[in-house]
Amino acid sequence: MERFARALLVLTAAAVAVGLVLWALDTGWADVAWAVGAAAALVPAVWWAVVDLRAGRLGADVLAVLALGGTLAVGEYLAGAVIGVMLATGRVLELYAERRAGRDLSALLDRSPTRTRLRVGDELTPVDVDRVAPGDTVVVLPGEIVPVDGRLAMTGTFDQSALTGEPLPVERLAGEQVSSGVVNAGGAVDIVAVRPAVESTYAGIVRLAGAASANAAPVARLADRYAAVFLPFAVVIAAIAWALTGDAVRAVAVLVTATPCPLLLAVPIAVTAGMSRASRQGVVVRDGRALEALGRAETAVLDKTGTVTVGAPTVTDVLTAPGRDRDAVLRTAAAVETLSSHVLASAIVDAARPLGIPPATDVSEEPGQGATGTVDGEVVTVGRPPRKVPSSGWAVSALRRAALDGATPIWVTIGGKAAGVVLAKDEIRLDAARTLRRLRAVGLRRIVLLTGDRVDTAADVGGLLGFDDVQAESTPETKVERVAAERSQAVTLMVGDGLNDAPALATADVGVALSARGATAAAQAADAVILSDRIDPLADAVETASHARRIAVQSAATGLGLSVAAMGVAAFGLLPPVAGALVQELIDVAVILNSLRALLPNRHRRLRVRDRELLRRFAGEHELLVPVRAAVRAAADSLADGATELSDTETRRAYRLLVDHLLPHERAEEHELYPAVGEMLGSSESTATMSRGHAEIERLVRRLARHLSEGPVQPGQVDDLRATLYGLDAVLTLHFAQEEQGYFSLTPNT
Repeated sequence: MERFARALLVLTAAAVAVGLVLWALDTGWADVAWAVGAAAALVPAVWWAVVDLRAGRLGADVLAVLALGGTLAVGEYLAGAVIGVMLATGRVLELYAERRAGRDLSALLDRSPTRTRLRVGDELTPVDVDRVAPGDTVVVLPGEIVPVDGRLAMTGTFDQSALTGEPLPVERLAGEQVSSGVVNAGGAVDIVAVRPAVESTYAGIVRLAGAASANAAPVARLADRYAAVFLPFAVVIAAIAWALTGDAVRAVAVLVTATPCPLLLAVPIAVTAGMSRASRQGVVVRDGRALEALGRAETAVLDKTGTVTVGAPTVTDVLTAPGRDRDAVLRTAAAVETLSSHVLASAIVDAARPLGIPPATDVSEEPGQGATGTVDGEVVTVGRPPRKVPSSGWAVSALRRAALDGATPIWVTIGGKAAGVVLAKDEIRLDAARTLRRLRAVGLRRIVLLTGDRVDTAADVGGLLGFDDVQAESTPETKVERVAAERSQAVTLMVGDGLNDAPALATADVGVALSARGATAAAQAADAVILSDRIDPLADAVETASHARRIAVQSAATGLGLSVAAMGVAAFGLLPPVAGALVQELIDVAVILNSLRALLPNRHRRLRVRDRELLRRFAGEHELLVPVRAAVRAAADSLADGATELSDTETRRAYRLLVDHLLPHERAEEHELYPAVGEMLGSSESTATMSRGHAEIERLVRRLARHLSEGPVQPGQVDDLRATLYGLDAVLTLHFAQEEQGYFSLTPNT
């Protein structure tokens, strides 16, 4: 189709040029060349108009047909050829943008796995997934997607987030059912297929996405909406001019000046420019309709896992037995987990890497139970709780913390005794809060969180980010229903990354998929794809789409307004068809130049290299200060048993870490980071509240110093000391979160 449109553009442009040469040579053949150009454009224009009418659309192509036919009927061939050039140019622009987006999307979708391995005796045979039959044993390697629904022949660990939204891996025992579409998060497993791939859970959700896409009414193009009003108006004016004067040429002049070139050219140029700009920002938009819908969206529905959260567990805390050092427990656990493919093992290793990981020997891993090894001469086990779970206060407190935080507890046993519990959970993305604020600023009035995760976890995320509504424990079917309900009220944008999001993405006016986690079905169902593992390009794309749409509306409205004025002049016989075509060309040039403004970047201040380096430096220091914050909490917890030698030691250790590491960091932020951030945001007052946070942190540290200056902790000091330490923990938690979401998310990869 694009090749045909290009050929049409070359033909019509050549007809205009040849005709002008022949006219200059006064050969008498100029009209023939122009007539050929006009007729060549009329044939496909009639076809495009018929397609629009059969679809129930009264589009801009219908008015182009009337103008082309009119010029041929009354012999105004030059005007017809010029209209043909404009028509072909607009079609080429639209098809080019769609082809470019389609190419980028195809590169993403090619990652979909189509092969698997069958176990036949002791041999592994590669086969196409479609050849797997019930009863066949499929071998799924670590990190691979389960290709068919089946029954486990052995214990395995699976990441089900693509289907259920649950971010943490789950253990499945031998004999249990496992659904296609989940990811093997443990060692290699054998799965006995219970149904062919075409009848699997994965295939069913893909079919649901296809049905949702087929049932979703297309969003009307901006040009068509304007044409639906402008076309009858232009025809009526032309008919009145003809009826009152009896001059058909005058009616054709009206139609020529009414030719919707601002719609045929200015709108596609603005939309194509917007698509190009969005692509440079890391968002591939499938076509112009999707970009227009993105710019009109008033409601956004966002998936939770992998969209507003990281999509993988990270270590949030390490709770230790009395006498155990937090960092030592974490480093020891990481030593055993270094060679494990388990997603929780990766979280522990990542958290311990800045501390240095000691070597481990005799490491083994039992699926579903955990890893065991020898570190510094002691046997260490990481994973399941020990056979005899400690009934002491620290262990009970750790399990209670895990339940309240929605975290997964990972037990660390050293020398046969429980040494600590590592808590891991799926954390909110640093750029999520800022992205939601930017979406509201650009015009979205309602933002909904939709997830298959548990109610309490979803409520925590929704409350922290300020969603207008939260719906938890959603299935693909209920997600479709909710998106359809939101869509009935306003133009709705849906954002997701998992297989279970694909039907809802297809249901929305515009679906946006995050591609970083390789959710092929979601990318197939989406109208736009974010190429990076961040959520803030969504706000960039919505801002760009809104900006491009405003320019398109401005160009169309201005161009049509000028066309109406020219129509009035033509109706009075003061503007013949050829002159009308030239006037229309001047209008086109003006609106096209205006439309090209959509290529310009939005008016956001670009970060300087120095600013980026500062943000990355202080973001890195936040990670290094995690042990300091943990020491403050541990000191407060140690005071639960009163004034003891342990509580005195823990409190003094926390104070020393605060003075040596945290306070220098806060003072450097105050004197180096905050002035730079104030300059970035346009006012030094923008960091005033954060500076007040620094002052409160210093005040609490000074209060802690006065307590410790009196000698060993006494019983009468316990209540105020605990309040001081817990208060300091709360202030630090809030202050760090504010900086991470408000400042460090300004630059990528911080």
